[in-house]
Amino acid sequence: VGGEAGGFFTQDDYKEIVAYAADHYMTVVPEVDMPGHTNAASVSYPFLDGTDKPLKLYEGTRVGFSTFDTRKDTVYAFIDDVVREISEITPGPYFHIGGDESHATKKADYIYFVNRVEKIVQKHGKQMIGWDEIAQADVDSTSIAQFWSSEKNATTAIEKGMKVILSPAKKTYLDMQYDTLSKHGLHWAAYIPVDTAYVWSPESYVPEIPKEQILGVEAPLWSETISNIQELEYLAFPRVIGYAELSWSLEENRDWEDFKVRLANQAPFMERMNVAFYPSPRIDWVQAEKKSREILKD
Repeated sequence: VGGEAGGFFTQDDYKEIVAYAADHYMTVVPEVDMPGHTNAASVSYPFLDGTDKPLKLYEGTRVGFSTFDTRKDTVYAFIDDVVREISEITPGPYFHIGGDESHATKKADYIYFVNRVEKIVQKHGKQMIGWDEIAQADVDSTSIAQFWSSEKNATTAIEKGMKVILSPAKKTYLDMQYDTLSKHGLHWAAYIPVDTAYVWSPESYVPEIPKEQILGVEAPLWSETISNIQELEYLAFPRVIGYAELSWSLEENRDWEDFKVRLANQAPFMERMNVAFYPSPRIDWVQAEKKSREILKD
């Protein structure tokens, strides 16, 4: 994005990430977004393209203009190969196919595509996850919809017996700015200050989604505006602390007035680890006696 160097993971890189995650009790869920968000793939492999428009590399952040050719068997052979290779080095049970913002794909073609890709994912022993748009297809109840935008799609997923991951953009997108003064992030979905991130109930956010069909909460941090780890930490912390508590505690045990005091007490720990967190003015932060550099000197 913006002319900076791109990058990629080798299989060895990916294996290292998976191993590191496992050592820290985390499961890696690979996502290969399709049939939209695929311009880079189509530029590299033009037979994948379904737009019939000239292909060129794109370094901006506009979405919705690319699509795979959903009626070409060679496209599914390519997808099968990608899913197979990644699944073989992914011990976790899930494979995320994306499926969001595929505005250049006709609805009938989109449904056909998701139906076929679901079978590919299942063939390689994985459970399919996709953004809430996948609920429009004829997916079975073992697949998982990730709600980010459309409550209608999320409700459709529930009607099909699917479980749902909650990631409402207006509440959980970590790449959103805290407020008009915060220096990193976007605000197309919302400004999400620390209290807004915490004061909502996943259990009742969409009334039509029963608690037993909620698989969990994910707070995505899209990285197209991030150029270093400090910017990532600024957007993630302290909100991610609240999302953890929100996801792992009962609604009756959550209280903003209590939480903001406990959150303030996390500042010394973050400062000692040199975490570049956003010092929200809504929190009366406790100051660390020493930062990590000073501790190391001792």
